[in-house]
Amino acid sequence: MGSGEEAVEVIHAWSAPRSLSTSLMYSFAQRDDTEVLDEPLYATFLKSTGAARPCREQVLSSMEADEEKVVKDVIFGPGRKKYRFCKHISKQRLPGLPSNLMKKGKHFILIRNPLDILPSFDKVVLPSFFELGLAELVSVYSDLCKLGSPPPVIDAADLEQDPEATLRGLCEDLDIPFQSSMLSWEAGPKAYDGVWAPWWYKSVHESTCFAKVRKYPMPFPFGLYDLLEEVLPLYNVLKHRVKRSSNLLKSPLPPPDLPVPENEKLLAWVGDEILPRDSAKVSVFDSVVQGGDSVWEGLRVYDGKVFKLEEHLDRMFDSAKALAFSNVPTRDEIKEAIFRTLIMNGMFNNAHIRLSLTRGKKVTSGMSPAFNLYGCTLIVLPEWKPPVYDNAHGITLVTATTRRNSPNNLDSKIHHNNLLNNILAKVEGNNASADDAIMLDKDGYVSETNATNIFLVKKGRVLTPHADYCLPGITRATVMDVVVEEKFVLEERRISLSEFHTADEVWTTGTMGEITPVVKIDGRQIGDGQVGSVTKRIQRVYKNLTHDFGVPIPTYERS
Repeated sequence: MGSGEEAVEVIHAWSAPRSLSTSLMYSFAQRDDTEVLDEPLYATFLKSTGAARPCREQVLSSMEADEEKVVKDVIFGPGRKKYRFCKHISKQRLPGLPSNLMKKGKHFILIRNPLDILPSFDKVVLPSFFELGLAELVSVYSDLCKLGSPPPVIDAADLEQDPEATLRGLCEDLDIPFQSSMLSWEAGPKAYDGVWAPWWYKSVHESTCFAKVRKYPMPFPFGLYDLLEEVLPLYNVLKHRVKRSSNLLKSPLPPPDLPVPENEKLLAWVGDEILPRDSAKVSVFDSVVQGGDSVWEGLRVYDGKVFKLEEHLDRMFDSAKALAFSNVPTRDEIKEAIFRTLIMNGMFNNAHIRLSLTRGKKVTSGMSPAFNLYGCTLIVLPEWKPPVYDNAHGITLVTATTRRNSPNNLDSKIHHNNLLNNILAKVEGNNASADDAIMLDKDGYVSETNATNIFLVKKGRVLTPHADYCLPGITRATVMDVVVEEKFVLEERRISLSEFHTADEVWTTGTMGEITPVVKIDGRQIGDGQVGSVTKRIQRVYKNLTHDFGVPIPTYERS
């Protein structure tokens, strides 16, 4: 080591080109404990690839190109300050570089949306998949994770929107103190600029901080649309790893806890493929987005079988026909999608499926089904989900002012995704701190709850509202059969609200909640406020049915 030189701790910043990486280098250069290196791997990259650059000869004549020497002597060589910030462009990380490049020092990744990179990329180099280097940037992240050191990821948009918060967070992740001097620098060329600066650094030389140069983006060059489609998923892979974000329209709320944490990582079927949870999305042109134009079913999985699958599919096809869907997948295709999705997730018990069939993607936005020329979109969303209500102790209900849709308006026998009628009732239930809300028909008779069918017991007789206004549920039909088989008298008729208030027992039925006791309605205790004997009997028989019947999932073997 020379006089005054000592071992330094290297901070490796990996990014794609045109990602504010030079601005970030200028930021770190303002620290009193940090020296910076501008792309120390550049000469090695040019020598190994033969890539054409206007500055090629200047780079090769002024920089070390031997990969061993550049890593050992330049990147990890002694220095005069505590830290050395190395700005790395991801595509310059070539095979054959010494392994300690990745094993030593502190690493982080800077990303930028390709929508913001591509409009100005071709000023010096023609854009391509290789030149953007996003695939290699994902590889950098993956390799560091394999080494046991997942790197922090920051987004250039956050640097522009809230530079202090983003830099403070980065410094915290790197375990170095934040210095306010990092927030600004003097305009003009810098002594530590690479020799390529005259070709690439004109705009950054005019800057003094991370503030956006323009409020609105540049028009996108649509000749690069195919390239955008190739690289945007790679950006999104890393975007999901950003801890802090201050992007426009981004919710400031922290990530919520999931009701079942295991559902953080699941696979869902969308269209004709199985995708990870955060990638399972439909097009903005899909009818379910454009107008809630979709039908759906809820399915439960018990002991390697899908309970009442055929009945649910019957209703789905009836609903699709009632709404005049065309190009509907076949029954076997839907069943195959369900089975493949469950098998891929290893979900063979205590799971729920939200099965949706939308009218499909439109060629242009608008209401008319004539725009739906791609065929229907099938969605199979499986989750680990125990029954959603307290079936051991019971739930409370309130009566909503929102009335259930009349067949004059929208027939509830169509199991459609346009659930605003139910949601408004559920809002009332939530506001009253109840578990759900009873919905009345236009004449004031009980129809169902916002999510389930409903039954009552009075003097040994079981009653349930007729299905003129409510959905004729699959679980409802199953329970009606059970009631008859268990030798109870069953009545299906109009039932007033006061009959529910004065019932001996009340329960609700639905695939998601199964058989749920109701112990209070509108502040009135039902019976003695406990789960009744008839309810318990129906629950027991229903549980046996779910254990004994259902469509088997291929490949499932009971352990």
